[in-house]
Amino acid sequence: MKIAYYLFSALIVISACTQKGADAPRSDTALPTQTKIKIETLAKGLEFPWGIAILPDGSALVTEKVGRLRLLKQEKLSAPISGVPQVLYESQAGLFDVALHPDFATNHTVYLSFAKGTENDNATTLIRAKFDGQTLTGVAQIFETKPHKQGAYHFGGRILFLPDKTLLLSLGEGFSYKEEAQKLISYLGKIVHLRDDGTPIGDQFAMANGASPTRHLKYFTYGHRNPQGLALDKATDTIYEHEHGPKGGDEINILVEGRNYGWPEITYGVDYTGLPITDKVAADGMEQPLLYWIPSIAPSGMTFYDKDMFTGWKGDLLVSALAGQQLRRVDLEAGKVIRQETFLTELKTRFRNIITAPDGSIWVLTDEPEGKVLRLTPEK
Repeated sequence: MKIAYYLFSALIVISACTQKGADAPRSDTALPTQTKIKIETLAKGLEFPWGIAILPDGSALVTEKVGRLRLLKQEKLSAPISGVPQVLYESQAGLFDVALHPDFATNHTVYLSFAKGTENDNATTLIRAKFDGQTLTGVAQIFETKPHKQGAYHFGGRILFLPDKTLLLSLGEGFSYKEEAQKLISYLGKIVHLRDDGTPIGDQFAMANGASPTRHLKYFTYGHRNPQGLALDKATDTIYEHEHGPKGGDEINILVEGRNYGWPEITYGVDYTGLPITDKVAADGMEQPLLYWIPSIAPSGMTFYDKDMFTGWKGDLLVSALAGQQLRRVDLEAGKVIRQETFLTELKTRFRNIITAPDGSIWVLTDEPEGKVLRLTPEK
């Protein structure tokens, strides 16, 4: 089966160069970084940490997929913060991301994404609340995916605030519902653009797939599989997104409002059985990725590095990976991928998330029952 898989992968890469509309993205092998990195452990004993947000005072809120929210302050973890809603914790379901409102210093508002419901009836959900340093208060649900789905897979759940204080929320297609990613009457497989109160904003796209004006939902982009990475280049307002492919075909995309990113009509991956999902890697009206990976690395978080602490890294994407058990630097130049480097492979662990701290250090979450928060700086 492995021989068949790689043969099929080679064929679809070749076909990408011949199909109309294909702009074959790079899928190069990454080399180990030459940058010497110092690793500090800021916290350990977290049960599958997922999201992290650094507060103005340098402390951080960290989510645990099992449904807990902790405050990390001066390398000490608080007891679980009260007020977190009940989450569905099963397989890929759980408590996902945490984000601060851009005016957190004055309004103390935080946002949490999570899986709500049961294994047979669930949805990616977004809440906001006030955080007083110990407790969440005024908890309000402000968004929920429609339709609900069965199965504890492919929730998305990444939150990204934009400079205008609106936010993007990534939504998976539920694994068994991949066709929903192309349906304009479904939130599954979409990136939604929300006001800070959870109201969807943006253009209503041309009617398609049987949608009517009264049933049409608002969203930012569509045709996604399981998007778990969102990052912003504030200098150019470029929004980057990454998503898990099936067997091969993980992608990094540049998001443009209203565009269709193809899943499941086009993909560079194949089914887990090794059989093709589609015979197309490109189609008119569907975007090509900036970068794709074969085999999959299972990208799980991403940050746009805009600081000076790591020499030569400014303007690059940093990606955490689960199956790849690595962090990866995607070197960008004029919007193109120049090369890729791996780092922290020596830890031999799954990485769930990666963020850029205000001081230019890099904070990383490991995906394990005794998960850690790591702080990375250049070794002097």
